[in-house]
Amino acid sequence: MSTFDGNMAPDKLEGKHAAMLVCWILGSGSLLTWNSMLTIEDYYGFLFPQYHPSRVLSLVYQPFAIGTLAVLTYNEAKINTRKRNLFGYVLLSIGSLLVLVLDVATSGKGGLGTFTGISAITGMFGFADAFVQGGMIGDLSFMQAEFLQSFLAGLATSGTLTSALRLITKAAFENSRDGLRKGAIPMVKYYRSKAALEGSKTVLDDLVAGGIQTLLPVETEEDTKQQDRLSSRELLIQNIDYEIDLFLVYVLTLSIFPGFLSEDAGSHSSGGWYSLVLITMFNVGDLVGRYIPLLQLLKLESRKGLMIAVLSRFLLIPAFYFTVKYGDQGWMIILTSFLGLTNGYLTVCVVTSAPEGYKGPEQNALGNLLVFFLFGGIFAGAALDWLWLIGKGWGVKLIKLLPYLVV
Repeated sequence: MSTFDGNMAPDKLEGKHAAMLVCWILGSGSLLTWNSMLTIEDYYGFLFPQYHPSRVLSLVYQPFAIGTLAVLTYNEAKINTRKRNLFGYVLLSIGSLLVLVLDVATSGKGGLGTFTGISAITGMFGFADAFVQGGMIGDLSFMQAEFLQSFLAGLATSGTLTSALRLITKAAFENSRDGLRKGAIPMVKYYRSKAALEGSKTVLDDLVAGGIQTLLPVETEEDTKQQDRLSSRELLIQNIDYEIDLFLVYVLTLSIFPGFLSEDAGSHSSGGWYSLVLITMFNVGDLVGRYIPLLQLLKLESRKGLMIAVLSRFLLIPAFYFTVKYGDQGWMIILTSFLGLTNGYLTVCVVTSAPEGYKGPEQNALGNLLVFFLFGGIFAGAALDWLWLIGKGWGVKLIKLLPYLVV
């Protein structure tokens, strides 16, 4: 078993690019199936036209994600991050299989029973996503910002290249068995060991699994004080602007995507392809936006600047409204691309800037808090998305749909 002294940083941390690639793959894999379901909303819309799947499924997903994440965030210091992430990814894999099993078992037919099954699997994805996103972002928060950016970019990529990523991921692991993993290990080991020396207990099993015995000095009163971390409440208060930023970013995004784009954007010369084109353009913009902060000159780090940018985004609501009524499909595609671009850009800027200056355990806790507010914004946005139906004669239908939202 090798040893590591966290007080001595190596001159050159090897494996950075390999670690970034692994983070990207983990990010893309975590939302692969859910984004696949979002991408085929036109198919679900055909099977379940009376249930508004693009809106209902997003709303079903969130209570499971937020409720689970609230519990995990409150107990984050006691939870083994390694087991948490593994459990989440196993659940996502099981859910992916169940989607296929349900489709085969029902022979691709619609109906209330099938929709209830899809809703249940959607809730399972929300439950698993709380384990994965909170755990991964918390874990990566005490490493380099590029790792967080790569994971977040992976999340966006899963929506942009859903089917292609299956082939790419399979090819990557078959052609390079352990090479990718070995390349990333030196970099990850360093940051996990450093976090352990700063008092983090959530990474100890990872170090043991990686064959590292961290050199911990004899604990003195001074060392105990140094390892004392801010409480979650203190972190919440100190970073309330970052948390509100993320909440508002996703409130706006989910109040438009995917429900409004799928059902209320009208139809033009693209015909039945129109909503799919809009969703694709959002995903492409989201992906591009998550890479822009890699250029340090273009990364927005000012807390006041971030808040102004986030609030300015709400001008997109009247912009979409008037474009639907008076604009053509070209303007709608541009607006949708900009919605995705700003969503990805601001997400990366906030999530990578907030943990700076904190110790490993605090960064882990803050990462969980940020994801909690992100999920809260998604839930609020998915609920507010129904307001687009006001004035279209859907009031009575909305009341009739309420029982299905509880499923």
